[in-house]
Amino acid sequence: MKILITGGAGFIGSHLGERLLGTGHAVVALDNFDPFYDPSIKESNLARARDHHGFTEIRGDIRDPAAYARLPEDIDTVIHLAARAGVRPSIEDPDLYVDVNLRGTSLLLEFIRARGIRRLLFGSSSSVYGDSAPVPFSENDPSDRPISPYAATKRAGELLVHAHGHLFGIGALCLRFFTVYGPRQRPDLAIHKFARMMHAGESIPMFGDGTSERDYTYIDDILDGIEGALEYLNRHPGAYDIVNLGGARTISLRDMIAHVAEAMDVEPRISRMSEQAGDVRRTFADVSKAESLFGYRPSVPFPEGVRRFADWFRARHESPRWQPAYRAQPHVHAAVAGGR
Repeated sequence: MKILITGGAGFIGSHLGERLLGTGHAVVALDNFDPFYDPSIKESNLARARDHHGFTEIRGDIRDPAAYARLPEDIDTVIHLAARAGVRPSIEDPDLYVDVNLRGTSLLLEFIRARGIRRLLFGSSSSVYGDSAPVPFSENDPSDRPISPYAATKRAGELLVHAHGHLFGIGALCLRFFTVYGPRQRPDLAIHKFARMMHAGESIPMFGDGTSERDYTYIDDILDGIEGALEYLNRHPGAYDIVNLGGARTISLRDMIAHVAEAMDVEPRISRMSEQAGDVRRTFADVSKAESLFGYRPSVPFPEGVRRFADWFRARHESPRWQPAYRAQPHVHAAVAGGR
């Protein structure tokens, strides 16, 4: 296949591009290198892919029609990961999230229709379940009570994908990612931010009493799920479905901090903070549907995944050859509640 990955220079997108190139696919990465965090991080994310003959890089915004005109004609599959991410920043600037995550997705879907592309994976989020769904979250549970603009745009994106699939015969799976972590994780997300603060000897902000829980999913498990979803669409042309991709277990915020501290070999100093608007109390994926459709089984235990992340973190931050600034925009906060 020749696969377009929107957001191809990001955390998940860059790992996915390398995985697909390694299995013989051609990959086109579309990314606008948005300054949500330091663009030099995305530059480094693509270092390996750029050495591969099957890789094409296009710089452009999914809201810009001119970007689609620069894409190769022979794309046959799209994996849509580009989005404005983060729960709390979406509360501060909801218009931007609607513009990127909905208008951008709508323009991409029109590109897919015009090109006659028949396979689409849409990167959604566990945040669509809000705080009202019972745990573990099943795809059949209601998802009509989002508690942040980010979550609302992700659910609306799923509906847009369904409408286009129904009207134009596009096979599509919406993949609800549960708190993905691992090497290259965005610097504003909790595990990465906490590791960086521990490395610098700073105290860790813990929002709430530390009992909130997340279903953390290691990046390799997510990649396995995406590959399985692609194979499923190949076997079932025109299919549409929504599928959870998670670790299928929960870790409390307090335990997460302890695991990161152990992997970083530090004694953490914790500053208690009040709970923040938009944060859900718990996420927990029922992955039985993904297992039945394409054999998805997450296999990386959380302590092992955190150890791998810490090894990556130290290798980069202690090497004189690796000096990214990790500058987030002033309005970006640690996404302790999750995010992709």
